[in-house]
Amino acid sequence: MNPTVLIQGASRGIGLQFCKNFLARNAVVIATCRKPQEATELDALSKQHSGQLHLLQLDVTNEKHIEDSTEFVEQTTGGKLDLLINSAGMLHPSGRGETSLKDVNIQGLSTTFATNTFGPLLMAKYFGNMLKKGSGAFGKQGLEKGQQHTGVLVNMSARVGSITENALGGWYSYRLSKAALNMTTKNLSIELGRGKSKVICISFHPGTVDTDLSRPYHRGVPKDKLFSVQYSVDSMMNTIDGLTVQNSGKFYCWDGRELPF
Repeated sequence: MNPTVLIQGASRGIGLQFCKNFLARNAVVIATCRKPQEATELDALSKQHSGQLHLLQLDVTNEKHIEDSTEFVEQTTGGKLDLLINSAGMLHPSGRGETSLKDVNIQGLSTTFATNTFGPLLMAKYFGNMLKKGSGAFGKQGLEKGQQHTGVLVNMSARVGSITENALGGWYSYRLSKAALNMTTKNLSIELGRGKSKVICISFHPGTVDTDLSRPYHRGVPKDKLFSVQYSVDSMMNTIDGLTVQNSGKFYCWDGRELPF
């Protein structure tokens, strides 16, 4: 049976590239986005891979929308998921990170947290049981039964969410939401790691990737530190392939180096 993958936030950038990579591995992919009618590249990809790539309209900030989407995913995958990737993210509703306290407001905080933190948590709430019924197609299985897993959950975080490495400040909404997402990953690793059916849960820093989110900040990034989307996703997939239950609850760079929370 082909592996099953759910990618939340797949209309462009990292999420879209994950779709392409998993399709090349013959996985059954469910790709979600808020506005499928505007996701022209994703729509074209689905037509090229009819029956393998399934589009699902989903607003990750709407819990009822997430809950209602479970029926479609159950029908498409038989109620079993091998991998969930929470890829959707936003810097700030204004498109710019706050540089000082005077720029902080409750609307910016709430909107950023809804997409970057609360959404991935609610995805885990409604799809965690499907991951516990997965085949363990991704990662490396341990030799002992207690070290084996059924699924993998990946939260797309960012290095600026590391409390330990924060030396510059600023970007309040984004930093706080990603730090909270890392705590979400840790919590999920504990709950979904209990029992016989274990789910590996990790956070990823994909690097500084040439996407719409990071493009306004490319000026000071050395060329060898600005990654193409394909390079970042290829690297993260290599890391996913090597995951074991011992890696669960941790924060990793694209290349598998562990980052401090």
